[in-house]
Amino acid sequence: MNHVKVSTNTFIPMPMSIVGTICNGKENFMAVGWVARVNAKPPMIAVGIGKNHATCGGIIATKAFSVNIPGKDLLVKTDYVGIVSGHGTDKSRVFDLFYGDVPGAPLIREASVCLECLLVHSVDLPTNMLFVGEIRGAWCDEGCLDGKSPDYNRIGSFFLTMPDNRYWAFGENVGTAWSDGRRYGE
Repeated sequence: MNHVKVSTNTFIPMPMSIVGTICNGKENFMAVGWVARVNAKPPMIAVGIGKNHATCGGIIATKAFSVNIPGKDLLVKTDYVGIVSGHGTDKSRVFDLFYGDVPGAPLIREASVCLECLLVHSVDLPTNMLFVGEIRGAWCDEGCLDGKSPDYNRIGSFFLTMPDNRYWAFGENVGTAWSDGRRYGE
């Protein structure tokens, strides 16, 4: 392979999520692509959010947030809550909501998977805050289960790529982690 230098604004495909919290007494949601699992036990997830967003202030104030995984059917609503600001727009009625056990972490009924999190750590970066939350509850649409596990084809997740700012659908299963590598060198 011949590599050429590209923009530093090029990222790996990022799974789209909708982060929820309470801002000024109302549920608020924001589309977030910068999300990753960061700890096994207890399970923790991290989200990167620009300091200027209302969601950032809501997470700091409530010490709680949700990470909701939308299917492709929620693409328009997901993009909408990423376009408009919670500083000037009430986004509390965009989705049908429910709550689990974590106050301050509104969950989206239409989302395929919902995680409710308690804030355990925040990192102040130059333009963003990195929030690490302990996953205290996980919810999955029963129609997206394969037995007791989520079926990612049924969930219909989609991804964001940058700098082209495009959404991409979840693809086919191409292998098994912690297994296929055992064939190396055979």
